Amino acid sequence: MHPTLKTLAVALVAGTFAAGAVAQDKAAPKKAAAAAGKIVVNGVTIPQSRIDMMNKELTASGQPDTPERQRAVKEELINREVLVQAAQKRGLDKQAEVAAQMEMARQAVLVRALFENEVKANPITDADLQKQYEEFKKSMGENEYKIRHILVDKEDDAKAIIADLGKGADFAKIAKDKSKDPGSKDNGGDLDWGPTARYVKPFADAVTALKKGQLTTAPVKTDFGYHVIRLDDVRPLKVPGFDELKEQFRQRAQQQQIQKLVMDLRGKAKVEER
Repeated sequence: MHPTLKTLAVALVAGTFAAGAVAQDKAAPKKAAAAAGKIVVNGVTIPQSRIDMMNKELTASGQPDTPERQRAVKEELINREVLVQAAQKRGLDKQAEVAAQMEMARQAVLVRALFENEVKANPITDADLQKQYEEFKKSMGENEYKIRHILVDKEDDAKAIIADLGKGADFAKIAKDKSKDPGSKDNGGDLDWGPTARYVKPFADAVTALKKGQLTTAPVKTDFGYHVIRLDDVRPLKVPGFDELKEQFRQRAQQQQIQKLVMDLRGKAKVEER
């Protein structure tokens, strides 16, 4: 479907919902009576489960459940049914592209249901989350460090920079002129405060070996290149409490559950490309 037409279709459906309550008030008495019980559009009954599902989604999004909303939901579903019937009458549901999109939507709903079922069947306990939190807290270390660095491609260049700094050269100026790190060079190599857990091991080890105000006496090699590092300050690390991070750990654990499910099922599947 052309992007503009797709956008228009979405807008039309959204617009019919927004106007639903008004349309209900202006509806004929016969339609109003039908809305109180079963809703039948050109002989096709709109199932109560569809009404309940839309109401559930609206409630989950924070919209209050009011009589006006109930009427608007029914009007929206009536309008959708009218439009669907018109599309089917034109044979649009038989078009290959439309049929493929419908199948992809069906698959997406089933996959989401599978994921929700997997998470529900294997709930993450607070004890599990507490264990993950303690491991995380331990991995972060006790301190955080305010550091600057200069990144270059060649070891000899890093050695020359260390020599210049030893003679009193300005660290920030050299970083701006020569560092290959786009994220820090314009700030004079400043990486701000952070725990060593955010850095690769050779870099982190070099930082923890320094004392406040010290500079690395030799280039530090990582996969990014050669670093010259200066430790500006150190302070105790304040890790947010368990309650503050619990839901983040829960989401991560659930994502790991889903990833494991996908890998397990994929590993058992017989996949052929013909």
